[in-house]
Amino acid sequence: MAEPESTVINTNVKQKDPSRALVIAVTTRAIFNLEEEHKLYLEKGKEEYTRHQQANQDKPLPPGTAFAFIQAVQYVNKKILESNPAERDLFDILVLSNNSPESGVRIINSAKHYGLEISKFCFVSDEDSTQYLKSHGVKLFLSADRTDVCNALRRGVSAAFVFQQEVQAPSTPLRVVFDGDAVLFSDETDQIFQEQGLEGAVQYERAMEAIPIGEGPLKAFAMHLGKMRKKFGQEKSPIRTYLVTARSGRDMGIRAIKTLREWGLPIDEAFFMDGAPKGPILAQIQPHIFFDDGFHNIQGAQNVGVPSAWVP
Repeated sequence: MAEPESTVINTNVKQKDPSRALVIAVTTRAIFNLEEEHKLYLEKGKEEYTRHQQANQDKPLPPGTAFAFIQAVQYVNKKILESNPAERDLFDILVLSNNSPESGVRIINSAKHYGLEISKFCFVSDEDSTQYLKSHGVKLFLSADRTDVCNALRRGVSAAFVFQQEVQAPSTPLRVVFDGDAVLFSDETDQIFQEQGLEGAVQYERAMEAIPIGEGPLKAFAMHLGKMRKKFGQEKSPIRTYLVTARSGRDMGIRAIKTLREWGLPIDEAFFMDGAPKGPILAQIQPHIFFDDGFHNIQGAQNVGVPSAWVP
């Protein structure tokens, strides 16, 4: 396995044990708002973009969609180390970038400016940077490039596409909201619903009630998150997780709850929306990130200022 062209270790941050840490990789456009720079790159090319980034290397980039999520993750690390300074099950953040190291100086300076604990900056010249995710032990990959996300999912890494939006940074603790089908769970019931309608899906769920639903693309990440959450009592936990699903609680909620119990995945709150819009409940929860496979749900979340990540 080739190493990324250039990996910059952040010596200001205590390096984590990759075999124990929950490694999250974010691209520069997911964590910072680089929309203007990206436009320049597309219109004027790489050289002009690099020139611009070098000329502005001391000017911090504005926060992007995943910024508040990364800050909240840092808060969890702080709380874990307060209760056990020797703990090695921590979040580890690395930035994966298609920038050259020359144009990447601005990225590093921006991270330092905001006090972000990013342990590594990987500058990759390859077209498909996702080939490096497994070698870094990445458990979640957030990108503003749809192809990257699809490639990561194909490689078996939990991944989601981050939409650039203005985000109000919610306060701590870390709050993560998962959709059910095709995100935490497989899309088996969705497929029955497409073919046989609601009635068919309800019958299928009743018949399958005792059998756990298959695994979805974000199950692995959710399980790691659950493991970290179990280090704390319910009251004191700096992590809160939610299930907000279009399923109805009466007909299709039982199998979902039984599946989570079977997996040993603790969820703080579950909302069975029965097809109602998710925006109002998300506005109430104020999560740092919301994962869903439905565009209309992502739209609804964005409308209420909730940082959203689409799972294709």
